[in-house]
Amino acid sequence: MNEITLRDYQIEAREGIHHAWDTGQKRTLLVLPTGCGKTVVLSKVAEDEVKKGKRVLIMAHRDELLNQAADKLRMVTGLEASFEKAGISSLGSTAPVTVGSVQSLTRPNRLERIPTDYYNIVIVDEAHHALSDTYLRVLDHFPEANVLGVTATPDRGDKKQLSKYFDGIAYEYELRRAIREGYLAPVLAQMIPLEVDISHVAIQNGDYSAQDVGNALDPYLERIVQEMAHYCAGRKTVVFLPLVATSQKFCRMLNEAGISACEINGNTPNREEILSEYTNGKTSVLCNSMLLTEGWDCPAVDCIVILRPTRSRSLYQQMVGRGMRISPGKENLLLLDFLWMSEKHSLCRPSSLISKNEQIAAKMNERLAKDDGLYDLMATEESAERDVLAEREQTLAEELALQKKRKARLVDPLQFMLSIEDEDLAGYTPTFAWEMGPATEKQLAYIAKLGIEPESVQNMGMASMLIDRLTQRYYAGLATPKQIRLLERQGFQHVGTWPKTAASNMISQLMQNNFRLPYGVNPQTYQPT
Repeated sequence: MNEITLRDYQIEAREGIHHAWDTGQKRTLLVLPTGCGKTVVLSKVAEDEVKKGKRVLIMAHRDELLNQAADKLRMVTGLEASFEKAGISSLGSTAPVTVGSVQSLTRPNRLERIPTDYYNIVIVDEAHHALSDTYLRVLDHFPEANVLGVTATPDRGDKKQLSKYFDGIAYEYELRRAIREGYLAPVLAQMIPLEVDISHVAIQNGDYSAQDVGNALDPYLERIVQEMAHYCAGRKTVVFLPLVATSQKFCRMLNEAGISACEINGNTPNREEILSEYTNGKTSVLCNSMLLTEGWDCPAVDCIVILRPTRSRSLYQQMVGRGMRISPGKENLLLLDFLWMSEKHSLCRPSSLISKNEQIAAKMNERLAKDDGLYDLMATEESAERDVLAEREQTLAEELALQKKRKARLVDPLQFMLSIEDEDLAGYTPTFAWEMGPATEKQLAYIAKLGIEPESVQNMGMASMLIDRLTQRYYAGLATPKQIRLLERQGFQHVGTWPKTAASNMISQLMQNNFRLPYGVNPQTYQPT
């Protein structure tokens, strides 16, 4: 066993999961972007539970994922796992952790042989699968087990779906934070002015029909090869295509154009050999028909071409995630984005990776569509978020002006949210059942004590988020709600972004000057130094 040093966020995730279970959140989620070591976290959580005498079941839907889970568990913790798949049964095994195939577990004659209290912990990799009938059949068989679902960063719609089964989120690590902290590669989006018309492509099972996309894409393949020859030169590229036939044809076209390419699909007999040659640099482009969305990693990949448009944010992130891992000498990931022409809603674009909500995504898409330039996604998102927040402030300016004139002792939550420039808080909408309930008297009393008007706190979720932000700000040494109220009544802007000491100094100056503005200070433009 190799000694594994957990990253800070992995430690936070591990603690958050145990806290959720300890406080009664039996069905909880871990939100961790692709490439951030989810299996390491799951392995450590499994080890923690085994030390308490618990049995753990880790469920997956593909053999590659089962084997990876068992290998990672052994590497991280030294624990050996038993298997529940095909002709192999875990019953009677002394191994406290089982890695199980959902297809095998759902067979009635197999599931009925397993006692309903056999597993105390059930972990579901790729948590969106947990909503399917097969997964639910297994989960319902162990009613007393604590459940952990793992998913990549979901948007509001994804969370709404997951809330049908899960009670809440134990820990969430945002993709943008992972990029900022250097655990994932920065993403550059290159806009390609090639309009591929998919407006007539049918929707099947909630996503674009692969067959229809393949037919719509076919006339454009030659032009796409030309674009790739220009943009992908010197990069290690993975191309996702809708059909095996399209993938094979595109691979041939790339080779004919002098671009060394290989292709794999579910029927490729020498798959491991082809992947090894690609990893070792014998080929520069790897084509596949959605085979590599899960269970394969090559950190050196630094270019992703998505020729399979999708409405599924989790699928989109899985594809892009194949190139987001960090690797020596790798500076960034280049994501080629084509102008898919569609009248249907919810088409995933580069903005879908990091935008917090639909407003920010729409603002990003406006900018990305202006020309065929190269965009840094983080910088574009941050700029779009500032614009959205500014527009929201303008809309609410009149309401805030009235609130600031009130002889209130406390700060209205809306003023606090906009003052600290917190888009998540300002755009908060409850998702899980517990969030929708009324705030407790203890929460409201604590919020009031810290300077926030409690009457406008609409639910328990909002109260919890406010308390979390207030606690974070206290330890970060930022301005208090009472300082915000006093200084913004004097006309100062966004006092919530000031250090507490700077706010205190300005209040002292005002008090010494009988609450008249110091000479030369314009509150509309003033920024503390």
